[in-house]
Formats: sequence, C-alpha cells, structure tokens
Amino acid sequence: MYRAEADTGPDQTWYAPEDVVLAVEVVSPDSLEGDRGVKPRTYAEAGVKHFWRVEQGDDDLPVVHVYELDPATHSYTPTGIHHQKMNLSVPFPIDVDLSDIYRRGRR
Repeated sequence: MYRAEADTGPDQTWYAPEDVVLAVEVVSPDSLEGDRGVKPRTYAEAGVKHFWRVEQGDDDLPVVHVYELDPATHSYTPTGIHHQKMNLSVPFPIDVDLSDIYRRGRR
C-alpha cells in the first residue's frame, strides 16, 4: 500500500520507500525464508513503517503477524498476531474477519 501522493504511472513497477505505507507478504512454502527474514529486514532498512506477514495457521485459517518500525533501531517490533479477527487503527482503521476471508476464498 502506498501514499496517494506517490509518483505512479501505468507502467509503475516500484515505489520510493518513503511512499510505502505498508508492506504485506503472504508466506508460501517456497518463500518462507525470504518472507520471514530477508524481506522484513530490507523493508525496515528502507524505512517502511508497517509490515504484515500472512501465514497459514494450524487450522488452515490465515494468521496475520503485524509489525511496526522502531525508528531508534530501524527494525520491526511485533504489535500483534491476529488469528480469527483483525481490528487495527494503525496504519489505517481496519476490522476484518479473517475466517470469513478464508471461507470466501474456498468457494
């Protein structure tokens, strides 16, 4: 997710780090190492303030790991792990039933 004021165009393939509000990675078996290690470090070093990692839980439902950038250490601090429902006010208000998303995707 990027700021509305970001420089964009029809062929845009990247955004300046200061324009990125939130980076979200959906983990798969092939991307596990990168999504848990390399990518969060890269986003943090670039100054992306919010990072979410979505994984499949033991019950097959999505689990969202939420992180916020600590400006003193330039690393992510965990702010929550969401299993059934995700209700946040930062970086924007969101109230999501994660189990409903799973059910809709299975149809």
